[in-house]
Amino acid sequence: MTLPISEQIRRSIEGKILSGEWVPGARVPGDADLAAQYGCARMTANKALTALAEAGLIERRRRAGSFVARPRSQAMVLEITDLAAEMAARGSRYLWQLDSRRALRSAALGRNAPLLEIEGVHWADDAPLAFEHRLVNLAEVPAIADADLALEAPGTWLLAHAPWTEAEHRISAEAAGPALAKALACPPGSPCLTVRRRTWRGDTPVTLVTQHFAPGRHELVARFGARV
Repeated sequence: MTLPISEQIRRSIEGKILSGEWVPGARVPGDADLAAQYGCARMTANKALTALAEAGLIERRRRAGSFVARPRSQAMVLEITDLAAEMAARGSRYLWQLDSRRALRSAALGRNAPLLEIEGVHWADDAPLAFEHRLVNLAEVPAIADADLALEAPGTWLLAHAPWTEAEHRISAEAAGPALAKALACPPGSPCLTVRRRTWRGDTPVTLVTQHFAPGRHELVARFGARV
C-alpha cells in the first residue's frame, strides 16, 4: 500500500530526527523545498510539517522556518533534582557556565549572615536551559567557599556535600527582562518558567536559588494517587 505523500514526508523527517541524524536546533527544509523534492503541492508538504510540529518533533518559527525541537527536561515538583544528572540521564549534552561568584553579608536568607552569591547558566544540547541565581549560607556550608564552581554546578556540589531537612518550592511564570533574555537567548518579554527554592537544615537556612528556564525547555511534573 502506497502511503500519501504527506505521510511519506512526515515519516522521513521523523526518522532523521529520532535517529539523531538531524540534531536539536537543525533547520528542517521548508514546504517549498519539500514540495520540489517530492513533486507535490506546498500544501501537502505543509501538512506533514504541521503534523511534526503537533507531535513536538519540530518548532515552526514565523519568518524563520522550521527547526528540530529541543527536548524539554522534566522534574518532579516535590523533588530537588540535579540538572547535570538529569541531562545526562536523558542523553543530552550538559554544560554549566559560571558567570560570577562573590561573598557578601545579607539577611536575604532570613537572618544576617555571610553568604556566597553565585550566578550562571545551565546549558543543554548547546543551548541555554536555565539562568541560576543562588545564595548559600557560608556559616552553614563553609566548604563551598573553596569549591571549584566553574567546574561543577553549585546545585550538584550542594546535593553531594550539604544535606538538608526541609525545602520549599515556589513556581511561577515571569517575563524575561533584557539581561535574562540575553542569557537565555530568547526575545525580551518571553514567559519563563521560574522556580524559587529554599532549603533548611533544621531551623537554619542553607540556600535560596532562583532558576529561570528558557521558554519551552523545561516542565515540572507531579504525580498523584487517590488514597484507598
